[in-house]
Parts: sequence; structure tokens; C-alpha cells
Amino acid sequence: MDQYLSSKFIRVCLPLVLLSVVVNGKTRNGVVFNVKDFGAVANGLTNDTEAFDAAWKEACAVKGNATLRIPEGTYMVGPIMFEGPCNGFMEVQLKGLLLAPTNLSVFYPEYSRNWIEFRHLNNLLVHGGGILDGQGYSAWPSHHLLQLPYSLGFNKVINGAIRGISLVNSKNLHMEIFACQNFSVKSLTISAPQHSPNTDGIHIGRSTNITVKDTIIGDGDDCIAILQGSTSVIISNVMCGPGHGISVGSLGGRPREGDVVGLTVKNCTFTGTDNGLRIKTWQSSPSRSFVSDVLFQNILMRNVSNPIIIDQHYCPHGNCNPSTPSKVKISRVQFDNIAGTYRNPVAVKLVCSEDYPCSDVGLGDIDLEYIGDSKPEPNSCVNVQGYSNGNVKPASCI
Repeated sequence: MDQYLSSKFIRVCLPLVLLSVVVNGKTRNGVVFNVKDFGAVANGLTNDTEAFDAAWKEACAVKGNATLRIPEGTYMVGPIMFEGPCNGFMEVQLKGLLLAPTNLSVFYPEYSRNWIEFRHLNNLLVHGGGILDGQGYSAWPSHHLLQLPYSLGFNKVINGAIRGISLVNSKNLHMEIFACQNFSVKSLTISAPQHSPNTDGIHIGRSTNITVKDTIIGDGDDCIAILQGSTSVIISNVMCGPGHGISVGSLGGRPREGDVVGLTVKNCTFTGTDNGLRIKTWQSSPSRSFVSDVLFQNILMRNVSNPIIIDQHYCPHGNCNPSTPSKVKISRVQFDNIAGTYRNPVAVKLVCSEDYPCSDVGLGDIDLEYIGDSKPEPNSCVNVQGYSNGNVKPASCI
């Protein structure tokens, strides 16, 4: 693709251009701002936040295409916000290793939700093969006392992409995509120890037209969570494990939540995870919302505890009113071509709301083999209306 594309063409054909930039390994034509030219030392000890901030502000002011370049080296940085709106396409070329502060006081008293955040931007590409190290080991013992910061946040970004970046050992969630449109995630590696608390891989909330593909995630919580208000989300070729699987929710915990509509999870592999595919809604939800048009397809489970779950009695703290069923209505959900091995006695457990039963739930071509220690139990369906087709093993409960 011509490296000298006009700004107008970039605005119209951004997704194709983003892909071309990454595949061909080219730097977009435009002004380059190297953080080292702004005083970044890159010795892993000196705080380079001011240099990053200064370089970003000058790049953001450029009319046209601009590149923030973070070359190889180890940078102590943050918390920092890369904020727009900017005057043109913004490319962040990250080749170095970024270290988060271990001193939690820098995130308070005004709580910094994200260690690194991109906000209010239109046309953004983050790539380059670099690493974000949240240095979470020092913070995890405090997770029950403090709201710990996320590693990376994208907030109100339109036409954005992140490619080929590694995120490791976040203090909390690794990456949040919130209130974004037309955002693409590809070829990420996200890693934290299995027992690290709340170190989810990716959260997607109040966003539309989001894709996640060709990504490896292993952590101490959900690999990916699709939260309220998210529509048109496609997740493909993701390897998950360890972790808690891919979850829709939890939903229904707050009043007037947005619906989750149009989710596809396909061609993914789960290895040693607590859960596989899960939809979870709070038992005592305060207002109605919907989950619909969900497809889970071509999924391989390897030694997964609970492969397929709908849980509308979700109440992890045990303080819900059992007489108030979930008000989240789940419909048009298809589990298709799910195979592999599982550890807990029940392979498929679909427990839906007494007031708003699940409808149009389909099980098709399920082939799951029990490898646990106790006796396997039949699949379980409660308040579910739906159908099964093809071979379903263990036998369908719909």
C-alpha cells in the first residue's frame, strides 16, 4: 500500500490502512517524535513520564500524521494519560519496555484508574512489539484494601488498533476498552500468574464494533470479559489459560445497564481454565437489560473445570436477595462445535432467571469428555427454553 496516502483516504479506509501498516512493518509518513529527544533516559530507574508527556503533546498538535516513538530501552513511566483530541492520525511505535511504578502512592490521592491511558482520540495505532510491565507483585497483597490501577486503558477512542504488544503482571486488569468504536486488538500476549488477584486480560464495556484476534492470554481472572453496553464484538483465535475463561458479564449489578447484543467467540482454545464459556448475571439485578445474538463456535477445551455455563444466580459475596431473580433476559445464544475435556462433574450448566427464562438457547455438536476424579453428572438446565441438534455429549438437557 502506498505509504503516502492522503489524510482523507486514511479517514475513510482506516481499518485497511491499519492492517497494511502492521503487516508491512512500515512507519506511517509523518513527523516522528522520539521520547529520547525529549529527555527520556531509559535506564529503568529515572522517571521518564515528563518526557513521554511532552513528546505526546507535540505529536498531538501536528496537523496530519504523527508518530510517538519509544525505542528500545527500559523506561520507568506513569501514571500517564495520552489525551486528545489530536489534529491527525496518531501512531505509537512502542519497542521498549515500560515499567509501572511500584510505589502505589503515585496513583493516589486522586485515584488514577489506569497506569497508561489513551483518551478522546480518533484514528490511533499502538504497535511495535514492546512490553508493558505492571510490576504487580508488589501490589497484589493490597488488592483487598485498595482499588488498584489497570495497566492500559482505551477510553472514547474511535477507529483504533493495538498490535503486537505484550502486557505482563498488571496490578489489576491488564487492558480496558471502554466507550470505544471500531477498535481492533491483534497479536497481543497477556500474562500474569494463575493466582494473581483480579488480573483479567481484557475488559470490553460500552463499546461497539470491537475485534480481538490471534491473542494469547493467561492470568488470574477472566481472559476476556464482555461487559454491559457492548455490541458487535468478535473474538477469534484466542488462546486462554490459565484464567477464568471468556465471560459475558457480570451483568445486572447496577441500574440502567446497557445491553450486550451481537457477540461471536470462535476458533478459541481454553487450557486449564476454571471456566470456558460463561454468561453471568447478578441474582438481584435492579433493572432490566438484555443479552442476545451470541454465538460460541469451534471451541477446544483442554482440562477445563466448567466448559459451558449460564449463571443467573451469580452472587459472589453472598449478599443477594434470593427472592429477587435476575432481570437480565438472555436469548438467542448458540453453543456450536464445542469439544475437549473437562474436570468438574457437570459439563453444561445453564441456570437461568425464574422471572425471565432464557430463550432460544441452542446446543449443537458438543463433544466433551470427563477426566475428573468423581462420578460425572448429567448436564443441568433450569428455566431454559431452547433446542439441541447434532450430537450432544454429555446428553443435552434442553
